[in-house]
Amino acid sequence: MAKITKLSLACSLLFTSASFAQAQEALAQFYKGKTVYVVIGSAAGGGFDTYGRLIARHIGKHIPGNPNVVPQNMPGAGGSAAATHVATVAAQDGTYIGAVHPAVIMDPVLGDRSKSKFDVTKLNWIGSANSDTYVCVLRADAKVKSFADAQSMEVILGASSDAASTREFPTLLNNVLGTKFKLVAGYSGNREVMLAVDKNEVQGICGAGWSSVLAVRSQWFKDGTVNVLAQENIAGHPDLNKQGIPKTIDFAKTPEQKQILELYYNQETFGRPYMMGQNVPKDRVEAIRAAFIMALKDPDLLAEAKKSNLDIEMLDGAALQKIVENIFALDQSVIDKTKKALGYEK
Repeated sequence: MAKITKLSLACSLLFTSASFAQAQEALAQFYKGKTVYVVIGSAAGGGFDTYGRLIARHIGKHIPGNPNVVPQNMPGAGGSAAATHVATVAAQDGTYIGAVHPAVIMDPVLGDRSKSKFDVTKLNWIGSANSDTYVCVLRADAKVKSFADAQSMEVILGASSDAASTREFPTLLNNVLGTKFKLVAGYSGNREVMLAVDKNEVQGICGAGWSSVLAVRSQWFKDGTVNVLAQENIAGHPDLNKQGIPKTIDFAKTPEQKQILELYYNQETFGRPYMMGQNVPKDRVEAIRAAFIMALKDPDLLAEAKKSNLDIEMLDGAALQKIVENIFALDQSVIDKTKKALGYEK
């Protein structure tokens, strides 16, 4: 009986190994000679673009068949334009990956879900390239020097579209903690807002990822052009915590204020989310998920990321998928209060 069991186990392992090899060969045959597009939901030059292009340069060698990988910029609606394209317009064959914003996940929760052109929970989430800590950064010559100052004095911030973090994060602070941020909106992306800060058209930016700001404007901190006013994050970034940069959530005076900020700041767990359409074949989704993780562990990518001051803190696709489902299952009363604080409901 023991010999039969061992023989059966050996045959089973051999069959499994052969099946896996056949599946990998089928994937390689599909992707060989094809082009995979990484559709980046922001303008060229910003943090999301920098991460998207970094991954596009390295993920191809980890996809079976080693396809050519091409980044494409599709800014608009806080990353939703790219997500909508990948989810509803692009081929659902595994050749389109969306490099989108956390707002793509959060907006349907906090907005009118009936207006969404796709179900966020049914998309295939590939993973996230890092968690992020959003910050408020002000020019060093601005009159506002502290977060307490921002609660008593007006300061002008640049922002992009209505759905973008640079609009929503400061709006939340205005309505929950009583800051007096005045927004000048309409910039096409964070890069353009940063250029406006350079020109002193605006005095700062709020709701920008620390990793993005550091990657795109490291010189700001070397020459003292700007100061980090506060961290918009539950735990804060270790480096900023060491510097004593305050967290906005610590200024909450009531449990309700803290609940609202915690709900909204949860999205920073998936600072650089990547997705595919819901109808992409499962085996290709899993192949891209695996390639995504391997790319983020690739020594060449990590060396390039270090050189560009990019934080890599990966979150795999299954974990991100679960987080998305949990967010959509949150208590409606907290969601309604957060909507009101963002100005979506009166």
